[in-house]
Amino acid sequence: MKRGGILHPELSAHLARLGHTDTFVIGDAGLPVPPGVARVDLAVTLGVPGFAEVLDAILAEIEVEGAVIATEAAGSPAGALFDARLPGAETVPHEEFKQLTGQARFVVRTGETTPYANVIVRCGVPF
Repeated sequence: MKRGGILHPELSAHLARLGHTDTFVIGDAGLPVPPGVARVDLAVTLGVPGFAEVLDAILAEIEVEGAVIATEAAGSPAGALFDARLPGAETVPHEEFKQLTGQARFVVRTGETTPYANVIVRCGVPF
């Protein structure tokens, strides 16, 4: 049994398969997942698990090269999450953000209900 880190077997497997420049999405409970994109559904109830908890757990396991958030998140409660954890994230209109999710390797669905609590993460390399 693993001692720590990501314990969810499906999420752990998806993270282990990521390579440099691959993207994946961490989204709120309402973010649509495009057909053909794998979904790792962690949502239990509205608000559980929260976006910040899931983001922090994943960021502890991967190397990040960049991130994309919705322009609408700036100045919102979701924006504060990104400013603290992913400074310098690129912004695009929410409609464009939803289109970009179609290029992601997978989407992690949280129970978050804060509007625009969604991020596209681009993987880097640790060297």
